[in-house]
Amino acid sequence: MNTDCQPKLSIVFLNYNRLAETQRTVMHLRSFVAKRNDIEVIAVDNASIDGTRAYLRSNAHWLTVVEMDHNMGIAGLNEGFKHAIGDYVLVLDDDSHPHDEATLDILIACLAARPEVGVVACRIESPGGQPVRTWHLPRTDRSGTSMAFVGCGFAIRRKLFERVGWYPERFFLYQNEIEVAICVMREGYQIYYEPRCRVVHWESTTGRASWRQVFFPTRNTIWIIRKYFPFPGAAYLIFSRLCMGFIRAVQSGEFKWYYKAVKDAFGELIKPEVLPQSLYKGLSTFWEQNSLWHQLIERLSRQRPKS
Repeated sequence: MNTDCQPKLSIVFLNYNRLAETQRTVMHLRSFVAKRNDIEVIAVDNASIDGTRAYLRSNAHWLTVVEMDHNMGIAGLNEGFKHAIGDYVLVLDDDSHPHDEATLDILIACLAARPEVGVVACRIESPGGQPVRTWHLPRTDRSGTSMAFVGCGFAIRRKLFERVGWYPERFFLYQNEIEVAICVMREGYQIYYEPRCRVVHWESTTGRASWRQVFFPTRNTIWIIRKYFPFPGAAYLIFSRLCMGFIRAVQSGEFKWYYKAVKDAFGELIKPEVLPQSLYKGLSTFWEQNSLWHQLIERLSRQRPKS
């Protein structure tokens, strides 16, 4: 990267023991930014031992490598964010990358032209181009406001991200995007879904142990509910989340991690923060995703035969 020009966009991605995925992401990023001086790339390594760190070092002539002494989870990304100097930050995983260079241009243009937008949520798609459906994003591919974004592909104003405290480090993994989304909306900014900004997610299962799917979503979601939702709604959501976590524990056999998630979820000291009523309306998607009744109705509707 030519350092004579201040970058508009900082691309930051986290790596941990997935060498093949890292190589693929680096290859794509290199092809997109090789002739640009308005974009910098920062790769964070969470103490990989499979050759990932050495590979990133071999690319240090064009990207910045930030090395952690141990696996810090999303806290590693925070260290990368602190090195960023662009006006905006594009966050990726080691198994995700922009579909094309146009995505980068649209991200920059959107944030530059729309001061009310704090985050641009990208369209997450499979390597074959199919949209990856997730509750964090609108159900259609139409541009518009969104409640949240997906952590493997979104752009945010760097100063805004810094102001809200980056990612909540104690989360380690999962649901950290929801905490940031709430903080962004509290700051008076919109989250905008832009389907022209396409991020390919290969969804590698390497290093994704089943216990993580039980422990972190259960614990971290309850932390969010305890912090932002008042009684009696909070009691219902917590009950629902406990049921969902237990079902996932039954499916995976990870009962030990479910017990630890529940223990940590209520053992943490959480200071409640009341949100404006208008913001609660914007969190209806989060409510439905963590409501046992809504999830049951949705599951039944999927099983109902179509006429």
